[in-house]
Amino acid sequence: MTVVDAHHHVWDLSVRDQDWIAADSPLRRNFTVRDLAPEARAAGVDRTVLVQTVTVPEETPEFLALAAEHELIAGVVGWTDLTRPDVADELARLRQLPGGMYLKGIRHQVQGEPDPEWLLRPDVCRGLAAVADAGLVHDLVVLPHQLPACVKAATSLPQLTFVLDHLGKPPIASGTLELWATDVRALAGLPNTVCKLSGMVTEADLATWTTDDLRPYADTVLDAFGPDRLMFGSDWPVCTLGATYGETVSVTKELTAGLGPSERADVFGGTAARTYGL
Repeated sequence: MTVVDAHHHVWDLSVRDQDWIAADSPLRRNFTVRDLAPEARAAGVDRTVLVQTVTVPEETPEFLALAAEHELIAGVVGWTDLTRPDVADELARLRQLPGGMYLKGIRHQVQGEPDPEWLLRPDVCRGLAAVADAGLVHDLVVLPHQLPACVKAATSLPQLTFVLDHLGKPPIASGTLELWATDVRALAGLPNTVCKLSGMVTEADLATWTTDDLRPYADTVLDAFGPDRLMFGSDWPVCTLGATYGETVSVTKELTAGLGPSERADVFGGTAARTYGL
């Protein structure tokens, strides 16, 4: 089985600032593929998907070049302005760049949009349709109150696969399960949706979280999506705020210990390979 980490980031602060990182955060330093590679190898991870961090057009070509350089990276989820009228041409241009074959999806920081129905804007819907026409998927990084719009968008664009990052960021620290669970189940009820088992430790209490704190949320998406539409992602290096890379892999294995061998193979590689065409 090829083990895939379907969600991680890298950044170089000498190239550009990551303005979402607080000044006093331990994340305010460079994190590179060379930093990740030994940790991934030690945890038994074979390939990864590199995901965008900032909404600037220069980042995606850089990530594609990294994928061409490093065997560890099997795919890239990049960013482009979905509202631009020539988004189809831009996606085609990206695919012609060095490493362009590694472009597998597009993500926008919807969690930062003040409009809870940003995904439903006509210009955004046109952009999402272009993503589908290009044979790419769309990663959803959203907050729980934005999940109803995700359901509407996925319903209106059945030709596009939507990948929910970080379970939709449930309020794990507070222990609240509903309304998040209701909305996640509604999204999972659509056949063109997939979910990443990622980002849980950073939604929990960073200092005191336990596996039992995460379990109700993991169990909810396991039941709603099923292992064949669920994929492991570390969310490295953001995960390091609450756990090491190895601990993040280990707790995900613990949360999926009740699955059979073929189901675990889906969560830890098969679903990512199918969804992203790795």
